[in-house]
Amino acid sequence: MQDSLRVGLVYQHRFTVPDSKTVPALYPESPEFVAMPTVFATGYLVGFLEWACILALKPHLDWPREQSVGTRIDVSHEAATPPGLTVRATVELIEIDGKRLVFEVEADDGVDTISRGRHERFVIDRAKFDARLAKKQP
Repeated sequence: MQDSLRVGLVYQHRFTVPDSKTVPALYPESPEFVAMPTVFATGYLVGFLEWACILALKPHLDWPREQSVGTRIDVSHEAATPPGLTVRATVELIEIDGKRLVFEVEADDGVDTISRGRHERFVIDRAKFDARLAKKQP
C-alpha cells in the first residue's frame, strides 16, 4: 500500500444497469429467479459496490501485485432499479487497520437511494494469495 492511501478517500462510480444485471439473469438456471421482476439484482448491487471500492483503492496499491478482496459486507437494498437507469456508488474509506480497510458505501439510481452500509476489504499480495489458494485445489 502506498502512503497516499488515507482515511477520507472518497470515490464515485457510475454504471448503467443492463438487462444482464437484473434478478432473472442472476441465476438463469433457477425458474424462481427467472420469474422475479426485471430489476437490478442485490447480488449485482453488491458487486457494483465492491467494484467502486476496488477502483478507489487501485491508484494507492502496487497494482497488480497488490489487490484487495472483500471480506465483509453489510448493506441495505432499499429501492428497485429498472434496467436503463444509471446507478452511482459513493464510497468513503473510513478505517485503515493494517491491511484491513473499511468503507462507508451508498448508491442511488438518480431517483432513490438504493443502498447504504459498510464494506470491508483486505489488501493481498496476489502471488501469495494464489499460492494459498492452490493448496485448496483437489
